[in-house]
Amino acid sequence: MTTSVGNAVQAPLAEAPFPVAYVTDLLKAFVKAVRAHQLYMPNNPMHVRSLEAVRETFAALWKQTDELELQIVETQLVWEGRVVLDEQERTSDNIAWMFYKDGVRELKMLRGFEEEELGTLFDILQRARKATDDDDDLLTMLWEREFLTFQYKYVDLTAEGGPGVESMERAEQKEKILSPAQAEAGLESTTSSIANLDDFDSTLYFLDDKEVAYLQEEIRREFSTDLRPAVIASLLDTFETHKDPTVREEICGLLDYFLLILLSSAQYRNAAYLLREAGVTSGRAPEILEPQKQRLLQLGELMSDPKPLGQLLQALEDSPLRAPQMELDELFGILQPRALETILSWIGRSTNPQLKALLESAATRLASAHTAELVRLIGADDEAVAMEAIRRAAALKSAAAVPALGKMLTLGEPVLRVASVTALNQIASPGAMQMLERAIEDEDREVRIVSVRAIGARNARSALPKIEAAIKGRELRDGNLTEKMAFFEAYGLLCGEPGIPLLDGLLNAKGFMGKRDDPEIRACAAMALGKIGSRKAMDALNKAASEKDVIVRNAVSRAIRGSAA
Repeated sequence: MTTSVGNAVQAPLAEAPFPVAYVTDLLKAFVKAVRAHQLYMPNNPMHVRSLEAVRETFAALWKQTDELELQIVETQLVWEGRVVLDEQERTSDNIAWMFYKDGVRELKMLRGFEEEELGTLFDILQRARKATDDDDDLLTMLWEREFLTFQYKYVDLTAEGGPGVESMERAEQKEKILSPAQAEAGLESTTSSIANLDDFDSTLYFLDDKEVAYLQEEIRREFSTDLRPAVIASLLDTFETHKDPTVREEICGLLDYFLLILLSSAQYRNAAYLLREAGVTSGRAPEILEPQKQRLLQLGELMSDPKPLGQLLQALEDSPLRAPQMELDELFGILQPRALETILSWIGRSTNPQLKALLESAATRLASAHTAELVRLIGADDEAVAMEAIRRAAALKSAAAVPALGKMLTLGEPVLRVASVTALNQIASPGAMQMLERAIEDEDREVRIVSVRAIGARNARSALPKIEAAIKGRELRDGNLTEKMAFFEAYGLLCGEPGIPLLDGLLNAKGFMGKRDDPEIRACAAMALGKIGSRKAMDALNKAASEKDVIVRNAVSRAIRGSAA
């Protein structure tokens, strides 16, 4: 079999390590995804489906190999000497030509590329496609990103005396780029800017193995070091040492711009470092003017404003959070109190579990440090914010929130009143228990049930008169069984021996012409006697042990067994 790369005919090819269809299918999906990235917004279904299609073809490819190496010849992509993508026109829509015209001659994608860095490459290609003469070229954009699972080789098109891409014939390009062995094999390779150690093995003064290992480790350490914190520190040090207002104003502008770059590139830890250190510098710089101080402080205030913070959260909501984005916890740690309302509103509606966990942590930290803001938000007009503020007050057992929760019992919707009762029960301060007593008489049945159960569980005996009045009243008799059970159980927990005559009468007494009370009331009275559990209570229960009504008999039996246990 022979093939052609450009216009040149190659020698017969060796058998490919796996079917070429895996590569061609991948590149077709890749090209479609690049164009979808150009045409649609990130939240468009077409954009998402195209990315998933590429990931699926990568998954199929990784079953055959751990890496994919492609050579670039003008408008073609070549694999193992075979042309796997050929788009004739030299336009910005031609993937091969975009790389080729900026000097890139070989691409290598490693396993995992589609999960971590595929989207980043698409963003770079989109930027390069729209770039003007004043913008960076594609090669510079690739170099700035420092990919881990995507590698490339390139030639220097600006070398003195070297012809440009447009002026070179294909044969000249091939001769310039390929070694003889590579040309004979039909492979496209490049003159790499990285030295090959094998070229120096025979030199007289070649380093020994330990020295080579040391140099390699130092190079890896140097290139893995994040220089951004050092740049931030240098700018702020310059701000402190130079008192010239013009210099300081220029540095403030640079910090503004740098913050936007860090946020847009998901460098959240560095963004947090910038904001934190800017705040320190605002209070430490000598002879700092008030406008300069405010410029530094406004960097942190910007992150807490509802609009920019909401935009950041919306962007994070639409993407799964991975390791770098988990650094958001550090960024959220420096948010100001006014950010609490925005965070609480997002907790209730977020469907991203990783983001929701970070928001929960940030909300707890802000609420515990700024109780006054939390109390204010309990009365917020936004029901979602009010609900989350109530839950936060309950989790923190904040006694300062009791008055606001009590006000909510008067003015709030039923769902907020139920949440307020639950929060008051968890706070359990004397003031909170007084508020719960008021809720026994609430117009909503669910509020009454939750409050009376909480009072029984907390053994709040001061509420006994109200509960006893409800048991004797007509309104409870006309209520549903769940409410009756809640009130009678609470009464049994609170009344002790003095309550036995009332309950015994409800369970066993006969009225006019020997008629007994309503079976549900009698069953609830039996349950209450079981809660008391004393000998007199057991005597009252045993009187009804042979009751004919099945509801009452079962309730008596359960009460006796529960008391014995």
